[in-house]
Formats: sequence, C-alpha cells, structure tokens
Amino acid sequence: MNDHIACILQNLAVQQFKFRDFSLKHTNKNMLSPNIDLTAIARVLLQAFDHWGVSKVDQLALLGLNPRNQSTLKRMRDGGGISTRRDALERSAHLLAIHKQLRTLFPHNRDVAYGWMTIPNKAFNGISPINLIRDFGFTGLLMVRGYLDKTAGN
Repeated sequence: MNDHIACILQNLAVQQFKFRDFSLKHTNKNMLSPNIDLTAIARVLLQAFDHWGVSKVDQLALLGLNPRNQSTLKRMRDGGGISTRRDALERSAHLLAIHKQLRTLFPHNRDVAYGWMTIPNKAFNGISPINLIRDFGFTGLLMVRGYLDKTAGN
C-alpha cells in the first residue's frame, strides 16, 4: 500500500503545481491529470479514517466539509471519487502524507501509527491531532503535517 500512497501523493503534487499556474476561476475537471484516480484517493482516505478510528463528523472536518454533509461520505464509500475542488485535492494530499508518515514512523506498531491521530499530544498542548485539525481547519492540518515531517527529519 505504501507504493500506492506514494503514487497518489506524487500525482496530487503534480496536480497542485498545475493548479498554481491558473486562476481559480479556470479550475475545472478538464485540468485534472488523467493519471489521478479520484476513486483510489477516496478509497485510501476512507481506509486511513477507518484505521484512525475517527467519527463521520471528524472525517468530514478532515475533508473540510460541513458536518451535515453525510452524503459525501456515503458517495465516497459507495465508490465515488474525491471532489475535484482544489481544497479537497490539497487536503487529500496532506492527509495521505500524514497517513504515510505515521506508517513510516511506526513501521512495527500499527496500533500506535493508527491511534496517534486520536491521542492527545504534548506537541499540540494536549490536543489530539484530529481535534487540532477540526478546530483549526487547514491550518491545523498543516500543523500536524509539519510536526510529522519534522519528527521524521523531512
């Protein structure tokens, strides 16, 4: 699965670079690289959410969606892809990078790797990474990603 995540991350990174070359008003599905499998991204994200043991409300918060937007999760669980919105693609890239980093940092202890997102962390003043992301949005997501990258020496 690590190779699959790495491939998705690489494709998302390329896509994010492409988005920066255009104004947001020109962003549409036609700009997406044919190499990006939106269904695979959704599937891996949902697997990460399941491993982390986060609630549906928190899953929606991680995706930057309204807590009442349960239909999006249902659509994804039924085989639908991740949204083509720039925010969704960027969040997906960061969430998948977090998932990969946790598996890299704790290769022999999946319980720690998967539980890390829901355990209060001293680095975040006793707040769990999930709550940090839920409470601070995209900034919280970047804080968690930055912390893990720094911890791994990246």
